[in-house]
Amino acid sequence: TGSGAAATTADYLGLTGPDGVWSALGGAAGAGRGVVVADLDTGLWPEHPSVAGRPLGSAPAAGDEHTPYRTASGQVRMTKNDGGTFTGTCETGDGWEAADCTTKVVGARAFSAGFTAGNGPLAETESPSARDTDGHGTHTGTTAVGLTGVRAGIDGADFGETTGVAPAAALAVYKVCWAAASGDEGCANSDLVAAIDAAVADNVDVINFSIGGGAATNVVDPVELAFLSAASAGIFVSASAGNSGPAASTLDHASPWLTTVGAATSVLREGTVRLGDGRRFVGASFNATPLPRSPLVLSTAVAAKGAEAADAQLCQAGSLDPARAAGKIVVCDRGGNGRVEKSAEVERAGGVGMVLVNPAENSLDADQHHVPTVHLDTAAGAAVKAHARKKGATASLEVGNTTGRATPTPQAAGFSSRGPTFVNEGDVLKPDVSAPGVSVLAGYSPRASTSGDLFAPASGTSMAAPHVTGLAALYFTAHPQWSPMAVKSALMTTARDLVGADGAPDRDPFAGGAGFVDPTRMLEPGLVYDSGPLQWLQYLEGSGVDTGTGVEAADPSELNQASIAVGDLTGTRTLTRSVTATTAGLYHGTASVPGFDVRVSPSLLVMGAGQTKEFEVTLTRTGAPLEQWATGSLTWKGADLTVRSPIAVFPETVAAPGEVRLTGASGSQDVTVTAGLSGRLDLTAAGLAAGRASTGSAATGQEATTRVEVPRGTVLSRFDVVADDREADLDLVLYRVQGGQEVPVATSATSAADERVTAVLEPGTYVVGVTTFAAAPGRTSAGYRLTDFQVPATGGAGSFTATPDPLPVQLGREATYALSWEGLDPARPHLGAVFYGGSTTPTVVSAG
Repeated sequence: TGSGAAATTADYLGLTGPDGVWSALGGAAGAGRGVVVADLDTGLWPEHPSVAGRPLGSAPAAGDEHTPYRTASGQVRMTKNDGGTFTGTCETGDGWEAADCTTKVVGARAFSAGFTAGNGPLAETESPSARDTDGHGTHTGTTAVGLTGVRAGIDGADFGETTGVAPAAALAVYKVCWAAASGDEGCANSDLVAAIDAAVADNVDVINFSIGGGAATNVVDPVELAFLSAASAGIFVSASAGNSGPAASTLDHASPWLTTVGAATSVLREGTVRLGDGRRFVGASFNATPLPRSPLVLSTAVAAKGAEAADAQLCQAGSLDPARAAGKIVVCDRGGNGRVEKSAEVERAGGVGMVLVNPAENSLDADQHHVPTVHLDTAAGAAVKAHARKKGATASLEVGNTTGRATPTPQAAGFSSRGPTFVNEGDVLKPDVSAPGVSVLAGYSPRASTSGDLFAPASGTSMAAPHVTGLAALYFTAHPQWSPMAVKSALMTTARDLVGADGAPDRDPFAGGAGFVDPTRMLEPGLVYDSGPLQWLQYLEGSGVDTGTGVEAADPSELNQASIAVGDLTGTRTLTRSVTATTAGLYHGTASVPGFDVRVSPSLLVMGAGQTKEFEVTLTRTGAPLEQWATGSLTWKGADLTVRSPIAVFPETVAAPGEVRLTGASGSQDVTVTAGLSGRLDLTAAGLAAGRASTGSAATGQEATTRVEVPRGTVLSRFDVVADDREADLDLVLYRVQGGQEVPVATSATSAADERVTAVLEPGTYVVGVTTFAAAPGRTSAGYRLTDFQVPATGGAGSFTATPDPLPVQLGREATYALSWEGLDPARPHLGAVFYGGSTTPTVVSAG
């Protein structure tokens, strides 16, 4: 830890050295040779030393068929390791010249039409080319394929050498994210799809996608479908899981055809807060020099006159008093504003240092701060705050970890988004793997750096994804004909345990997937789980998506992945998997999930190299609590190999229809369910509630809003948006009004004309936002009808019952009850629900 003595992530991952992964691939000069990585991001700073290449010639170099060259038409061409040809485009313009494409940077394309159409002209600081003015793209690109031995200097301090994961791979830049003159920043879906399609047509090998937009809402949005096309073309896609953790079900990119990457700690950038009484607390820090003992104060104790206490606690701009903060180390809480903005405020007020404290569980991040800073967790922060309240409190900031207690790694980052993914109903386990994503030191755009530096530390799953991107490039160096899913399987089944703060193994698959990538084992996985386009179509059909292909549906849990997930187990479930041997031998299979009897059949596989065999895994609930996830693993052990897959199972109280429809003013209808327990199952019929309708319209790209109250006692809410024109495409976002802010709580954004959100909501005020993603041809706006339903626990229109109550049930067997209703107005839509025992998932009942 510390500055120049810190190891690189390549060292941490076991890539370097005489026994490292690179040595088996011809050294650093062969690690990724003949492989093209596409980075879809904010572009690249082409003069960066981490991507320096030779000028392009008119033909491959003598004796090296993989040397990129420029054709007579100006395209960049390269013979790849798999025998195919990459044909790239080097777009020139403001900020990018033809000479910026080299033997290292083999493509430069910019996609902004969709962004500017929705956000207006680009910012003056933005380059309308592949040049990176933000820094994010240069960071991800150099993390994946940056050259070795490039020294990183930041603000005059030397932080040692840096390297990418696959330093010999070529980089193709696809700039898709922009800043507008209006202040808006982002990436338009149409630009993303265009760039993905271009990367496929260019014939890249790997795509890095460090871009996200919150928790996944479906796997058939335009971007995920574009990645389906890419994967079917044999392209490995590494996508960031998102930075909305540690809350559950916050993960983006839930599609099984790509590799979703969570973030974890690796190379530690640490500093120590030494209190005046001698106690030491280690945290994240990028300090290169120590800060001597200085007065220690809480930010609220040095608040500016008239400043809100809450603003001072967060060290918001203008909240500190220079007369009281000068010469002091200031303790600030995380949250509200950017971490680096807090140290800027401390510097403005004359503070000499900062202790940044997490008020709740979150990651520790070593940032490039304006004053020496150490970032502490909640427990350490509480101790430091208590000391700061004492009269005459002092502290010093020391470089590195001087506590004498090493910090365990790799730990899942607090910010890393978690599963389970509701979009898959829990039947696909995400994330897939974890990789370094905390305080990663890599290249940066000097245009975005406050000190004009070419390097910066950064944290996020955006930083984790390019590590896996680089590992995939290494894989295609060794195995150029492997499929993307075979590579993903190898990365997953050879992953090692994450750890907790105490160093004990942490095998939570919803935080870390199969575990932390272990490149030293990945090239010899022993067995791999593979799948392809046919299986993905079957998965989509089984997920309720009509692909129009005529492919037969399959249970999503049956998709042949290196993980097992069942989001709706009632009693017993048997799943089939197949494995292909990369190493011949005898493999013994065992599996364990607490509260379940798990059987593997056959439990012995005699495998020849290249041979594929099927086996079954039967999961039977014994004592596992209902309505709670249970996790474990399946392991195949060979002579010198261990092939491990995570398992996650959700034992349901009952498997019941998601929705039933009633017709007529009165009647009776049977409903059949399958029980996850034996005994008696309580039935609770709620509603029926009449819908409240309104109309509206929204111009293309604009959002129209309607305010809706969810009263107390509401057990289920639904919001239906039906377009007036079937050729329009509307999107729906539901916001909750909290503290004067509109906070998104649910989204429905399919390619269809209509949208629906059904949810159990807290009582309060909500706003339904309807956006016209695309109007019908020849129109600039779209009209719609909005109907909202608020189902009460008791009372409602007419009479509505479920009998018998309770319902006699047996584990894993079907049982039938009757719904009866009367007194409805058949001309009006109604909504109700039937709840089952302790289950939180009801059967929705619609009528009229």
